[in-house]
Amino acid sequence: MTDRKHVEVGILLFPGVQTSAALAMADLFMVSNRFHAPGNGDNLRTIVVTHWRVAQEGGPPVRVFDTATCSEDGPDVLILPPSLTDPITAQAAAPFVEWLRKQHVAGCILGSVCAGAFLLGETGLLDGKPATTHWILQDQFRERFPNVAVDADRLLIDDGVILTAGGLMAWTDLCLRLVERLRGAEVMTQTARFLLVDPPGREQRYYSVFSPRTTHGDRAVIDVQRWLQETDAKDISLKTLAAKAGLERRTFLRRFRNATGMTSTEYGQRLRVSKACELLQFSGKTVEQIAWETGYTDPGAFRKIFARFVGLTPGEYRQRFAAAG
Repeated sequence: MTDRKHVEVGILLFPGVQTSAALAMADLFMVSNRFHAPGNGDNLRTIVVTHWRVAQEGGPPVRVFDTATCSEDGPDVLILPPSLTDPITAQAAAPFVEWLRKQHVAGCILGSVCAGAFLLGETGLLDGKPATTHWILQDQFRERFPNVAVDADRLLIDDGVILTAGGLMAWTDLCLRLVERLRGAEVMTQTARFLLVDPPGREQRYYSVFSPRTTHGDRAVIDVQRWLQETDAKDISLKTLAAKAGLERRTFLRRFRNATGMTSTEYGQRLRVSKACELLQFSGKTVEQIAWETGYTDPGAFRKIFARFVGLTPGEYRQRFAAAG
């Protein structure tokens, strides 16, 4: 730690970083310093925010500006913000990799948001661990870092020393979790209330859209995928799908999983749930009517399957996302 009264949170300004997010993170931490838990005022550390970037070619990142005077030690926490460009390449990440590993070994807590996970992935520190990134980048991340257990349904994964957050605005969830850890739950709640943002607890799957893999090159499986899309997955029986593919059932199951990363039953259920989300957002149909329209004769079974994939009940989803009037 920098001293007994301060804890340093560093924000890394790597190529392509979303500058607005990097600055907004600093603002959130500064806002948190306004608040104190009852009975713990003078004993609560404040957060000092620093920004880091490579100042000269071949050199390590250095502080470029901060919110207070810091020691010569590295940060206690280091965040890799999101990016509005394509994820950082291995070549562009190279100047940061060894330095990030050294910070980790020294006890620094590392966190990434959205495409920032690609820079963290280059360090190898995520190998064998669960991690999340923006749901639209998950396939690209899996291909580039096959040893990482990607779970893009989750908005925030915290293993204690490394945290990863999902989409662009998930920096609020990451920073509030860090405020909770560094300054306590009461201060985190006050900060979230002041900024009018939800405390940590959301899931990325509330917001993601099912994006099937169709670039795998297996023509028989692609034909089945297209047929399921055209028919809204009304019939997902193995007999029907294997016949559409012109394959023996076991062969179809194996090839479908290899191509899409899931069973044909799960794939069909996700298509149905995706259609149900659309109807909940943009139609006035009842949940029972939507269940029937998406292939479920039992509304109770529909509610359970919907909640399993989305993380919300159909009613909760409609309340949160229904289009206005």
